[in-house]
Amino acid sequence: MEFSLLSILTLLNFALVVTHAALPPEVYWKSKLPSTPMPKAITDLLHPDLVEEESTSVAVGKGGVNVDAGKTKPGGTSVNVGKGGVNVNVGKGKPKGTSVNVGKGGVNVHTGKKGKPPVHVAVGKSPFDYVYAASETQLHDDPNVALFFLEKDLHSGKKLNLHFTKTLNSAAFLPRQVADSIPFSSKKVDDVFTKFSIKPDSNEGQTVKNTINECEGPSIRGEEKSCVTSLESMVDFSTSKLGNNVEAVSTEVNKESELQQYTIAKGVKKLGENKAVVCHKQSYPYAVFYCHKSDTTKAYSVPLVGADRTRLTAVSVCHTDTSQWNPKHLAFQVLNVQPGTVPVCHFLPEDHVVFVPK
Repeated sequence: MEFSLLSILTLLNFALVVTHAALPPEVYWKSKLPSTPMPKAITDLLHPDLVEEESTSVAVGKGGVNVDAGKTKPGGTSVNVGKGGVNVNVGKGKPKGTSVNVGKGGVNVHTGKKGKPPVHVAVGKSPFDYVYAASETQLHDDPNVALFFLEKDLHSGKKLNLHFTKTLNSAAFLPRQVADSIPFSSKKVDDVFTKFSIKPDSNEGQTVKNTINECEGPSIRGEEKSCVTSLESMVDFSTSKLGNNVEAVSTEVNKESELQQYTIAKGVKKLGENKAVVCHKQSYPYAVFYCHKSDTTKAYSVPLVGADRTRLTAVSVCHTDTSQWNPKHLAFQVLNVQPGTVPVCHFLPEDHVVFVPK
């Protein structure tokens, strides 16, 4: 028996209500933002394997509700709601994929091959956290270096050397009730290591600690921030700052290319009213975003044409007040400017999201 994705969501919504669980993330988004389409950066993290599968089967029995999307068992995406709690499995069978189990025994999250989460080991600190100084490694190796530019250069005909890459961190969203049950704290980082079978002294362990530390770090003046661990909490943070009449946008890269020269085409469009919530994807076993809002932030939609004729529309964020940033931040070293002197802009990688008022 085959159903459309909408049918699956309707069934899951009913099943989860019956079991007193929360709405599925897609349904929650629609309930809070009925006129706001999801950008690709978000849809890719909800059902990363579902888009490649050809069929979906739904079975309802005494054991609860089972939804499996895939060509053959145990592949695809399965969701089970029954006496034992809630089970979500995404992948092509054990041991690959992502499984989440919530039941009497507590919560168990298993991601990736042989129990290892798909953690991308970042080089240095996040270039989009403005309290950190750039490391020498970042200056030479981080592809995000090419994303920074000055606002005065944001006009058609301007040529920029840019490097847009496909994300290396494909960690997917967990349902809110699952994400909320997993510790996200430097005081309980050992619990995180145990939960995901991560060795504390490994690269993955250091990445987890870096992400948590950045999330727990202080805000700069005029900034309101939150690290959200589910799509539902991302929606709640963004709407609490901007209201429910918002637009959500992201950069979409259809073809990955090497560092090359791009030309800004006609049609640069300012988004919102000098207000934006910008959410940056973090390196973590599951989807975590560093979201922050500032009234000194402008967002733009920028059409680009590459030297290889690649066309894309990138999202750019410009900061008009950088006086509180670390003087040795990556942007200042790349652009050779001082904090607070000129507006600093950067394009967003494709796995980041911007919310702006409509």
